[in-house]
Amino acid sequence: MKSDPFSSLRENPLPYAVFGKDAIEEGALNQMNTAMQLPVTVAGALMPDAHQGYGLPIGGVLATRNAVIPYGVGVDIGCRMALTVYDTPEEHFLERRSLYKRELMTHTAFGAGKGFSGKDRAYHQVLDRKEFGMNKLLRGLKDKAFEQLGSSGGGNHFVEWGIIDFPESDPVLGVEKGRYLALLTHSGSRGLGATIAGHYTKLAKANCPLPSFAANLAYLDLDSEAGQEYWMAMNLAGDYASACHEVIHRKLTKAIGGTVLARVENHHNFAWKETLNGEELIVHRKGATPAGKGVMGIIPGSMIAPGFLVRGRGEVSSLHSASHGAGRQMSRTQALKQVHKHEMRDLLEKAGVSLIGGGLDEAPMAYKNIHAVMDAQRDLVDVIARFSPKMVRMADDGSRED
Repeated sequence: MKSDPFSSLRENPLPYAVFGKDAIEEGALNQMNTAMQLPVTVAGALMPDAHQGYGLPIGGVLATRNAVIPYGVGVDIGCRMALTVYDTPEEHFLERRSLYKRELMTHTAFGAGKGFSGKDRAYHQVLDRKEFGMNKLLRGLKDKAFEQLGSSGGGNHFVEWGIIDFPESDPVLGVEKGRYLALLTHSGSRGLGATIAGHYTKLAKANCPLPSFAANLAYLDLDSEAGQEYWMAMNLAGDYASACHEVIHRKLTKAIGGTVLARVENHHNFAWKETLNGEELIVHRKGATPAGKGVMGIIPGSMIAPGFLVRGRGEVSSLHSASHGAGRQMSRTQALKQVHKHEMRDLLEKAGVSLIGGGLDEAPMAYKNIHAVMDAQRDLVDVIARFSPKMVRMADDGSRED
């Protein structure tokens, strides 16, 4: 007989740090409070871009003891940012926008279920990983993973050309002061990650019954077979997401003939084994950027707002984390109702940004002010450079995969 699920939660949530609280909706705070009542929870933090999601809020960071929460990781496992800085001057892009648009269209694919076929398929050694033979689920996903390798999802995923401004030389990256062409990408593990997330969330809910308001926080014991399977599958999906970015950047770098000055990549929607206060814990970052001391990261704004190349400060109260973007201030449904095409077109024109695809649900006004978000996390990261989008490609079919 199963025990009363309500007895498994703490009566009161553990305390946690909140950054930029004034701009965080009540729903996200309520979700974080619930996560802090789990018996396996040790510590938590909420980033300034936080908004309501499933299980953990987007922007939620949660440290647990020997347990992993599939919905604490998220559906798009290992979703990440990748930035390549070229030695190409800004003028080269501005004078050849049609060339950059052509190559962007040729070498990218967007939308739920979308991928490549035949000779357009790319190869990466991640496809040879032994984990694909671990169980029936992963064996059945390998062909789809091959097809979608190097593609991007829907929703807020993008591939964009832009100009990055280094106000000072950065000796660690080896980039001199100046303005350079850069390629910025945001996407994750596609159908592979989504299927893994769905399968193991069902297992977690079956093995860890919780009250309805906490059901999406069901967790897997890492000593269990299901917990070990999920951990290996999660890491495979994360490495696959990284491979997708590597393929995109490799293709476009070859297409434009650029020389790479620096490349930075970071991921969110993942769980890490990290030591806090002398104890190894499982740190979930659902829509939060790792920001340990000296760790590089990319925090984007919107299709017209700047993004920031940052270096983590290792703030303990944030569990060595920062925001993963500006964060939504309108739901997708709200944006579709309230934003008009001419408003979005006028904003793009004023900002000098060319948009390929992209729906009203991703309109700039659907997002928080990135400058306010960055101001709320000055203690978490140092800004190294500022990225300005100039040509953005997103899905145009209304699909979601974020």
